[in-house]
Amino acid sequence: MKNENKILKTIINAIKSLLFPFVAIIISIFVAVFFVMWAKGYAISEYFSALGHLFGLVWQGSFATQRNALTTLSYVTPLIFTGVANSIAFRCGLFNIGVEGQFVMGMIAGGILGLIPGLNPVIHILIIIIGGILIGGLWGGIPGALKAKFGTNEVINTIMMNYIGMNLANWIVKKSVFTVPGKSSTPLIQESARLMRFSNISEANISIFMAIAFAIFIYWLLWKTTIGYEIRGVGINPSASEYGGINVSKNMILAMVLSGAIAGIGGATHVAGVRYQVQDFMGLPGFGFDGIAVALLAKSNPIGCIASAVLFGALKSSSTLLQLNDIPKEIVFLIQSIIIIFVATDYIVKYFADKRKKGEVVNG
Repeated sequence: MKNENKILKTIINAIKSLLFPFVAIIISIFVAVFFVMWAKGYAISEYFSALGHLFGLVWQGSFATQRNALTTLSYVTPLIFTGVANSIAFRCGLFNIGVEGQFVMGMIAGGILGLIPGLNPVIHILIIIIGGILIGGLWGGIPGALKAKFGTNEVINTIMMNYIGMNLANWIVKKSVFTVPGKSSTPLIQESARLMRFSNISEANISIFMAIAFAIFIYWLLWKTTIGYEIRGVGINPSASEYGGINVSKNMILAMVLSGAIAGIGGATHVAGVRYQVQDFMGLPGFGFDGIAVALLAKSNPIGCIASAVLFGALKSSSTLLQLNDIPKEIVFLIQSIIIIFVATDYIVKYFADKRKKGEVVNG
């Protein structure tokens, strides 16, 4: 009986945790419809026609055809990696804005290690993944160590690491021994380093399975191991964790290293499966910043990041079709923004609710 009650309580808590993000998505879409009506000249009485038009275009642009579905998958894959990377940091009470730079460094690792000739494809892919883990973990570990040892703000440090990483990557691409003469890019990686694509009509490849596997692994690590328990404990209450014997500094560094490592794998597999080379960066790719939204919508649940990434990937994939139908592609960013606002509101409500409960305990 106790086990049945425990299972029922777990199911209810899971439904509650999913309810607010689901409501946020619904409300954001309903609000976005008003902008569709304005762009297309719908009357207010034609609201539901505009709603159907928006849903139809998003579906058509993301999943209606094989090409569009595969294109959506190619967007979803890096978003899973960066979403999971951000969720690890969030669970430890950290804000890793540097996922963007860690992803870029992973791309550099994939671009350089992919040039090694004469390797077995399985070995070559493993080397690229390990390279992404090492450089991404290092790039995340530096601001993590500065936060743990000196108390410096990880947000500022990771932002700076983004631009250090981008400029270092540009130097490697443009002026190092890995530069293609006359081009601002590295050479194409070896055939043995290329991940298998699902079709010739799209860049979608088997790295989607890697992304899902790592999301499941990180979920297991955070919720089923002592390491994950300590990371989450530090995120909930660092002082209480330290009082309970948990090394707060060590877990902060570990969380940032893990976060950077997952982002690094995302960057390395993006080169191995999509780009096949690294070109100069006119700006940051954006996957790391989008990963923040993915993690927030998923409530920092790594498995939830899979579904969240599918949503954002579908919106991104359909933006071109929206624009072709005289609907501003900024509608996509509007939907994302409203989702983030509502999810953030949930955190604010919980903050004041917890504060009120603590006040009641003290007064009682």
